[in-house]
Amino acid sequence: QVQLVESGGGLVQPGGSLRLSCAASGSIFSIYTMGWYRQAPGKSRELVAVVDSAGYTNYVDSVKGRFTISRDNAKNTAYLQMNSLKAADTAVYYCNAGIGGRLYWGQGTQVTVSS
Repeated sequence: QVQLVESGGGLVQPGGSLRLSCAASGSIFSIYTMGWYRQAPGKSRELVAVVDSAGYTNYVDSVKGRFTISRDNAKNTAYLQMNSLKAADTAVYYCNAGIGGRLYWGQGTQVTVSS
């Protein structure tokens, strides 16, 4: 059984920063990819950023230069540093991880960017 727990969401003003964390626990031998997705009200879930076991990263164009994904393999944890936040970044952010050929999802954490 694998669990992903996100934390770090909240309310922030435009231009502010937040750091999301995603901790994986359970029967884990190795994690291939870890990624962050988001879903805004009335919109489909979209990929925000992903990092693989070698540290290769990829981002959706709208967050390039503002968001940074990283991971600590020893802690089975991924992070999403979000800077220069905009109202358009408001969404529920979900973490996922590729483990043993399966994709696991966290429960989501709300990020609200508003003045």
